[in-house]
Amino acid sequence: MSLPIPIPRRAAVLAASLAAGFATSVVPAAAEGSGQVVMRFETAKTYVMYSADEGAKASNSGFVVPVFVEPGKGGEPARNVRVVVDASGLEGVARVGDTDMCEAEGSVYTCEYGNLQNGDGESYSPLSILGVDGVEPGDSGTVRYTATADNAPTITGTTRMTVGGPNLSAPGQAKGMSGLAPGKSAKVTARLANNTRFPAKRGVALQVNVSEGLTLTALHSNCFYAGSAPTSAWCTFPTKAAAGAAYTTDAPLVYTVTAPMTLTGEVTYTWSSAPSRPAGHTVRGTGSPLTLVRTPAQDFGDSHGRVGVTTTVQLDYRPVTATVRGRVGDTVNVRLGLEDLGPGRVLGDEETGRFEVVPPEGTTVTSVPYRFEEDGGQWACDRPEKPGGAFVCEIGYDQFLEVRHEGGTTAIDFHIRIDRQVPGAKGTIRTYNPYDRTPANDVAVIPLDASPAPARRLYQHPWAWAAGALLVVLLAAVYLRRRRHATPS
Repeated sequence: MSLPIPIPRRAAVLAASLAAGFATSVVPAAAEGSGQVVMRFETAKTYVMYSADEGAKASNSGFVVPVFVEPGKGGEPARNVRVVVDASGLEGVARVGDTDMCEAEGSVYTCEYGNLQNGDGESYSPLSILGVDGVEPGDSGTVRYTATADNAPTITGTTRMTVGGPNLSAPGQAKGMSGLAPGKSAKVTARLANNTRFPAKRGVALQVNVSEGLTLTALHSNCFYAGSAPTSAWCTFPTKAAAGAAYTTDAPLVYTVTAPMTLTGEVTYTWSSAPSRPAGHTVRGTGSPLTLVRTPAQDFGDSHGRVGVTTTVQLDYRPVTATVRGRVGDTVNVRLGLEDLGPGRVLGDEETGRFEVVPPEGTTVTSVPYRFEEDGGQWACDRPEKPGGAFVCEIGYDQFLEVRHEGGTTAIDFHIRIDRQVPGAKGTIRTYNPYDRTPANDVAVIPLDASPAPARRLYQHPWAWAAGALLVVLLAAVYLRRRRHATPS
């Protein structure tokens, strides 16, 4: 069997374990310049499998066993790589779930990796780790593994697999901050609850992140910040959060709107009972340290605390309009849409807005065609349910992907048939987005300039033929009537 498994998204618990460092595999020395294929493991020295309070409900498929390959002469890969994982050391602290990649013999798993040619590493998840009841934080066992190949020396490695401390809770979505101007600061106070039966014996850690356009202020000496304009902070506390207890920081963390085009943002934070500083957090705060203050018990049930931020920056749209001009019977292309005047910019999940079109009286929209990924359709906009209603054009939809321009014009051709002359007829186009605070320029008219149809078109039209036929019948009837009256009795 040779069935490579794609690289999975690693669980959050893996990130904490990787911070503990990597084990160096035992690799037989190869002669310098020999061109021999060489493999190596870069697995974590220690790995937190799950939290003790999860017990048998825990499931973790994020444990990876990467085999790095230094190709041989001419780029030769490691051929028929096989990894044997001995999980017998996990007895009593974890179970191994079903795996589609490996064949099991007791607690030893033989996993076929196939041919590998990758100087940067190949990550596979050979085992799914399941929890067991009755464990305590810090319980551990050792997993051992061996990799062989047809054309490379055998390598070995180990990882100490541990049961983590309690999962700490946060209050989830809190009341948002609105009306925050660029350059202005605001504060967030982090709260936690330990709603498990285990104390956090190693103390606790707080990680705070802000979204693009916001920046944290490096205030506290027990916090490390990611860079000089940080969007992430990592703070540690010696407090051994007691089972069933709740806490709050004695002072807030400060963040500032630093990007002048930011419309919205978010501050999020999480708590950990296994303090281990993540990579990149190298700038230490210069002020007094944060401390934790115990509060009445809280029934928090979320893994994160979240505070939404809305700024004073606006995103001003105004309509792009044109006249429906042509002869009766013509179908004309009229380019309609909106112009993005900024200064704000849509980022992430913010609503992009729309424009709505009501065509002039005497006209019919026959289609609003669009292109998308070498394909397309007839209707870029939602059609009205009733005659005289508005065509609703959401510019964030795929139909507008090829014509949308942030900071510019987003418009599309409406195919409009002129059915009849209606003097003074005007349609409307209206723009909308939740960050537009200049309503005076949100509406424009779509004038109708219709000329009579040419005579040849009148004769070609079905109703003209019907009228002509009716006229012939009437004339014939008049002729016959006169003839009867003119005949002597």
